[in-house]
Amino acid sequence: MPIRKHKKQVRPGTLVGSDLPKFHAARAWAIFAVAASGFLLSMFFRVSTAVISPSLARDLTLTSDQLGELSAAFFYAFALFQIPAGIALDRIGPRRTMGLLGLTGSAGAAAFAMAEGFSGAFTGRILLGVGMSCNLMGALTLFSVWFPINRFAFLSGIVVAIGMLGSMLGATPLAAISLAIGWRAAFFVFAAVNTLQAVLLFLVARDRPAGMPAAARMKNPFRGISKVFLSYNYWAMSAVGFFRYGFFAAIQSLWAGPFLMQGLGMDAISAGNVLITLSLGFIAGLPVSGILSDRILKSRKNVILPSLLALFLIIISFLAWDKNTAIWLIHATFFLLGFAAAPGQIIFAHIKELVPEEMSSTSMTGVNLFTMLGAGFLTQVLGTLVEGDPSSITDPSGFRFIWYAGAASLLAASALYVKVPDSKALKRKSS
Repeated sequence: MPIRKHKKQVRPGTLVGSDLPKFHAARAWAIFAVAASGFLLSMFFRVSTAVISPSLARDLTLTSDQLGELSAAFFYAFALFQIPAGIALDRIGPRRTMGLLGLTGSAGAAAFAMAEGFSGAFTGRILLGVGMSCNLMGALTLFSVWFPINRFAFLSGIVVAIGMLGSMLGATPLAAISLAIGWRAAFFVFAAVNTLQAVLLFLVARDRPAGMPAAARMKNPFRGISKVFLSYNYWAMSAVGFFRYGFFAAIQSLWAGPFLMQGLGMDAISAGNVLITLSLGFIAGLPVSGILSDRILKSRKNVILPSLLALFLIIISFLAWDKNTAIWLIHATFFLLGFAAAPGQIIFAHIKELVPEEMSSTSMTGVNLFTMLGAGFLTQVLGTLVEGDPSSITDPSGFRFIWYAGAASLLAASALYVKVPDSKALKRKSS
């Protein structure tokens, strides 16, 4: 009787280096491409109200407060849906979860395009926030089973860098498209593009490679949530996400502009160029920190902790600036600020590798919940620390309490993170 050969089963998250089977590689990279495009669209929708706000205010008769609420609606819906999205990713898998939520996002974009007033536009933004809520975490869940473990941080950095292109798409290109066909038609176009992406992901993606056993599932998903929420490691890393990305997002999206223009006396174009330098530093830091973590240091903690301390030192340096600060130093420092903020993305790899596999998506989305809340919260809170109306400030010292608060919060988050154990997954799999 002939001996039947069985394919060797591969456990999730154990592949290293070139262990990915050849017949899986093509689908893995196809999954990467379609998942990365989904996160690009998520970042586009996140910032898409900024450049069309005058048209929105005119066509929908909106006040300034209502414009702010429309922008915030996406972030809060996105953040509050992180835990349900994490449960769905762990329980029913990323393919179905991302496909269904992607179609929800398309419905949100269409509802926004058809809005006749604030309530319709607000509903559309809520649906968009829910629909985009697991485009990054779902992508990371797929990468964790389709790619070797010592590529995870690098690939997560690359997909976030690609997402930054979505932010750029939501700026000048969206403004040009809206001028050509109107903002309503533009959102119908992007609703169609998002639908196509969701359908492609459902057709291309599989929750795991053939021959890989399904991850164990907890009978009660809420028990898994309680285990995550009772973990010191979870709260320490959530604090890192909250303050690291929250402070960076607050500076990038709002407070760097007034500091550069009112504090340092730069014109709008020069300040815009510095903000581009900040984004370029962030984009450059993502793959570099991923390679350091995955291949060179084989550590998560030894990349994240030094980056937090570097952020602290950079922020402190702003206190010494005056209107005579050299333009090259301003550009160099803002590039380093973005570069030092980028390694914080590795926190998702770190938390994933410290919890049981069946809780990995829930833990990542749990950290992302506080990461997104930090962006909204710190943007608002830092405004209370500015001395008076920003337009009346004529010296960088008027912003000094922003830098005090940022430095103190990052130092506190670093102190909490020191007690978190490093992930041993990379060293264990390379030994």
